[in-house]
Amino acid sequence: MWIQVRTMDGKETHRVDSLSKLTKVDELRVKIFELFKVEPERQRLFYRGKQMEDGHTIFDYNVGLNDIVQLLVRQKMAPVDVVKSKDKEAELSDSDSGCGSTQSESDKNSTHGEVEAQTAGTSAQTNATELIDPGFGFYKVNEMVDARDLNMGAWFEAQIVNVTKTTKMPKEEATAPDEEEILYHVKYEDYPENGEIQLLKKDVRPRARTVYQWHQLEKGMVVMVNYNPDDPKERGYWYDAEIQRKRETRTLREIYAKIILGDAGDSLNDCRIMFLTEIYKIEVPGSLADTPAGSESPLKRSNGPECKHCKDDPQKKCQWCNCHICGIKQDPDKQLLCDECDMAYHIYCLNPPLTSIPDDEDWYCPGCRNDASEVVLAGEKLKESKKKSKMASASSSSQRDWGKGMACVGRTKQCTIVPSNHYGPIPGIPVGSLWKFRVQVSESGVHRPHVAGIHGRSNDGAFSLVLAGGYEDDVDDGNEFTYTGSGGRDLSGNKRTAEQSCDQTLTHMNRALALNCNVNVNDKNGAEAKNWKEGKPVRVVRSCKGRKHSKYSPEEGNRYDGIYKVVKYWPAKGKSGFLVWRYLLKRDDDEPAPWTRDGKDRIKKFGLTMQYPAGYQKEKENKNEVEEEENTAAAAATPSKAKRKRKSQGSESSKSPPAKTPKKTKVEVYKLTKEQKGFIKNDEPNKKLWDEAMESLSLGPKFLNKVEEMFLCICCQEVVFQPITTECQHNVCRECLQRSFKADVYTCPACRYDLGKNYSMAVNKPLQDILNQFFPGYSNGR
Repeated sequence: MWIQVRTMDGKETHRVDSLSKLTKVDELRVKIFELFKVEPERQRLFYRGKQMEDGHTIFDYNVGLNDIVQLLVRQKMAPVDVVKSKDKEAELSDSDSGCGSTQSESDKNSTHGEVEAQTAGTSAQTNATELIDPGFGFYKVNEMVDARDLNMGAWFEAQIVNVTKTTKMPKEEATAPDEEEILYHVKYEDYPENGEIQLLKKDVRPRARTVYQWHQLEKGMVVMVNYNPDDPKERGYWYDAEIQRKRETRTLREIYAKIILGDAGDSLNDCRIMFLTEIYKIEVPGSLADTPAGSESPLKRSNGPECKHCKDDPQKKCQWCNCHICGIKQDPDKQLLCDECDMAYHIYCLNPPLTSIPDDEDWYCPGCRNDASEVVLAGEKLKESKKKSKMASASSSSQRDWGKGMACVGRTKQCTIVPSNHYGPIPGIPVGSLWKFRVQVSESGVHRPHVAGIHGRSNDGAFSLVLAGGYEDDVDDGNEFTYTGSGGRDLSGNKRTAEQSCDQTLTHMNRALALNCNVNVNDKNGAEAKNWKEGKPVRVVRSCKGRKHSKYSPEEGNRYDGIYKVVKYWPAKGKSGFLVWRYLLKRDDDEPAPWTRDGKDRIKKFGLTMQYPAGYQKEKENKNEVEEEENTAAAAATPSKAKRKRKSQGSESSKSPPAKTPKKTKVEVYKLTKEQKGFIKNDEPNKKLWDEAMESLSLGPKFLNKVEEMFLCICCQEVVFQPITTECQHNVCRECLQRSFKADVYTCPACRYDLGKNYSMAVNKPLQDILNQFFPGYSNGR
């Protein structure tokens, strides 16, 4: 099998061939190195959001045929210079002595950016209001400031607890001395649990204390406002904002601003500010020099409530921000936080109650999964799932590699133009269509199961079956055949086929096929229809595996042979000596059978050829190239054998003439009925699209593929159902457009044309009628 590997930015994609389901992730890294020239240790591989770890197979991650694995390349880390010079150590210790700090022996070898002096001044601990001047920087120890949260870009009230210096390397190598940076160690007042945070000068500023009046606000000013990005009408956190427009009427005042999210350039445009009486001036360093700092505390700003359910009301019980059982806001020191659901629990509310907080680092509440055998700790490998441990392959001692072929791959697409319980032919798939593998037959919708021979429902009927010669009692005469029901075999041990070992019963798929017969079900003696043509249709696929028993089976792949109907069914003793259920089916299709002269001519007219999976032929070419290289290497090692081999190959080529390239035959034009032409003519809004589609009538049955492509809904990527043709000439499902309007998006999903809030969603009836003609019942298959 093969997969695709794509870089995270999508700029580079390569196909990795010759894989099996048991290919290890570390083996995959080696193949990726050959294609991307990225060392294995710098590769981070992701599949469907999961990071792939060495030691596991691609089967462990359910990687399928032609699936995409994303590659994130780790950046090469620059070598870190370690301070080894004693003179440098002395210099650093001298620079830190201004704040009354000493440096321990264990810190002497710390890297740049990690040099932190430990303050020994006890005056700051005994008197919090006393300011200590470190001798450098704009702020003093214990001074109240606004500090930025580096993750979300909002400003929070904080207090300086220490000021230190560190050195940073210059960007360009030169003989100039290293630059010094000042680090401010702050503690957020409302979040003491975050501990001490180190920030640079650009992320710290004096505490905001000046509130702007309405008349002072002007367009272009940068101010600090309260804003909630998730719910703009509710109170949130404090952000810098640039005023974009100001509007005032007799009864209304509005300000719209650009919210600045940190210093990386991210912003939210055109945000309405709700709290107009709380717009603060941004203080700059040194602006409060004349004011005795710390002598007069600025007013405390209010942030949005931490809990959206109780709005931080201390008198209100809440099971979301407090104990999930009682909801009473008390004893926070006796609450346990579940490491899976993040809910809090009083130790005395648990059943059974706990007497003290457990010493374990991880704790799970009774409602969460706490099976230690399933929990994967940091650094551990994936554990084998319970599902895979029950598979037959788990207890097998076989060392055989598997999963290189097509028998074990999953569907890469699904038929949605008809529902799964659709009776009769599939639109756009004529009799004689050929597929290389069963999985392709499943993707086309002709026969959906990968392995099972009958597709049906025991309370409804059978929709399709496959003739693969798997039962010795089958008799195939082309236009009619005798089919043996399923069951009666022991398939344990991961076996696909086995000898008949017990009697079959008229249940499950056997009963489903019996329901297709136009007669009441008889599970004892069977029954025969008086008018068999009135029975339910069954799509029949013949496999090349049945070629050993039937001359009507294709020589290669799987072929759709049209509609058959059940004439009768009965129980009988099979060749194995066990009871089997047998069914007689006769062909009832207007299209000629593919083995007849008319059928072969029709196949040529429609240009029906073998269909391969995407990338299969390229994979085959790569295998041939590898085989040729191996043969060349073998020839160099053993020339006498190679000579005999070339001679035998030459004799074979002399016997058979070179293959002639097949002549291109003209494909029969797809014929529209008079009714279909009328529907297309009535669909005036889509006249341009239909004119383009009509040019594809010469493609025969592939005309329907063109129609399906042109009338895909851009939202759900399926054929439009109850289509709305917009003023901008785009077609969208009514349900998809309604969902867009509910999200307050009133534009066309395809081109963003403004439809307006009161847009009338009128279904394009002619387009719906013609799509129902081409794809009957497609709305049920979505």
